[in-house]
Amino acid sequence: MEKLNSADRRGQIPAYIQVASALRRRIETGEWLPGRKISTLEELEQEFNFARVTVRQAVGLLEKEGLVTRQQGRGTFVNEHVNDKRWLRLETTWESVITSIKENVPKFIKVATPPPFPKLHEDEGSMASEYVFLRSVQLKDGVPYAVVNLHLARDIFDQNRDAFLKHTALSVLATLDSVDIKEAHQTLVIGTADRETANLLQVSLSVPTAECRCVVTDQDDVAIYVAEITYRSDCMKLYMNLLDRVKPTPKALPRTRKMSA
Repeated sequence: MEKLNSADRRGQIPAYIQVASALRRRIETGEWLPGRKISTLEELEQEFNFARVTVRQAVGLLEKEGLVTRQQGRGTFVNEHVNDKRWLRLETTWESVITSIKENVPKFIKVATPPPFPKLHEDEGSMASEYVFLRSVQLKDGVPYAVVNLHLARDIFDQNRDAFLKHTALSVLATLDSVDIKEAHQTLVIGTADRETANLLQVSLSVPTAECRCVVTDQDDVAIYVAEITYRSDCMKLYMNLLDRVKPTPKALPRTRKMSA
């Protein structure tokens, strides 16, 4: 049974988030089965050595997520049907990434003073002459799952402005026959939500997040797509096919596209 002690408590992450994570893990692993009663607040208070209000907040968070239900006079029970919240698979191929996001909807946020250029690392190509900056919250079924800060080359944006303002930019980019993509890669680190991100994603301050950086370059080695994407950690999982023997078809994959984690 996963517990927290004083040595396990982590810096700036609120105590109730830490407790909720430990309790959520018990449900995900089947330690607490559907329909079964979980430990009482008193038992959890003693186990984790946190104040009652902290434990109550943690259980309340699980209830909000649809994992448990509190029944007056009886206790708190694991729900019979718990939806898999980790619907978003962070994929490692171009086609699978596009497929996973193409039906999702961006809600654009107006930025008063957008940064004119992205910051490029040494191996990320050269700058385009001009960029469009797009900030959005990405939604699935009306629920926010990611905040995106994107620099898109102006000439690419102008090719299909309406589509880029209605759909996820990477899925639109993949449909442009005029663009020959040389390389695409993404990196992933684990972070925590700041106040603004927490508000946009409707999560608590300092909860864990997955922070992705995705860069796409064209045949001239120009960075035409540079995105910083912050995902809710409770909706995503990293998927890697270690024995992928399926070769991409020419129509699905231009020349030397690749996606690596």
